[in-house]
Amino acid sequence: MATKTAPDSSRRSERSRRAIYDAALALISEAGYAKTTIEGIAARAGVGKQTIYRWWSSKAEVLLEAFVDMGERNMAAAAEAAGTDPASVRALPDTGDLAADLKHVLRATVDELNDPAFEAPYRALAAEGIVNRELSARVVEQLLEPGLQLYVDRLRAAQESGAVRAEVDPRIALELFVSPLAQRWLQGTGELSHAYADALVDYALGGLSPR
Repeated sequence: MATKTAPDSSRRSERSRRAIYDAALALISEAGYAKTTIEGIAARAGVGKQTIYRWWSSKAEVLLEAFVDMGERNMAAAAEAAGTDPASVRALPDTGDLAADLKHVLRATVDELNDPAFEAPYRALAAEGIVNRELSARVVEQLLEPGLQLYVDRLRAAQESGAVRAEVDPRIALELFVSPLAQRWLQGTGELSHAYADALVDYALGGLSPR
């Protein structure tokens, strides 16, 4: 008699998680955060809502993990397309031209913020984080801080090469171009464009360059 292979529960769980992530992101984009429910996510993913509650306590937690997962998948796809290691995609470029490197990254950020697939869930997280301080702390830790640290590392490398003054605090310096971009996106006070990203870098570096 042929021996039957027992179902792989880990693979089944991974498929369920992936379906839940995709369902949450799709519903947020289609219906908005307020109208998205655990029941709706479960129905869209083809799982029972008890499955979701076994892993997460709220739709905000589902969305946060789905968003983190989307970012990781995008970086993996970018690395595969470039034929390089995923770790290199996470690092800011260091060509020796600080302005060019920062503009390259900020332009990519503008494209991401203007992408509907990214914008809807990110706005939902930002809005929920205003009233949910615990979620806000997790968003900072899991989504924002890793990217901000890459800017810190690149600016420190620029300090070592003499492109940025030694007394400059990289954590404050990065806010000169990252914060205005985030504020314009959140408040809708103007167009998000490559030209705007370039201007932020030029204005910021004008105050950071050696005197």
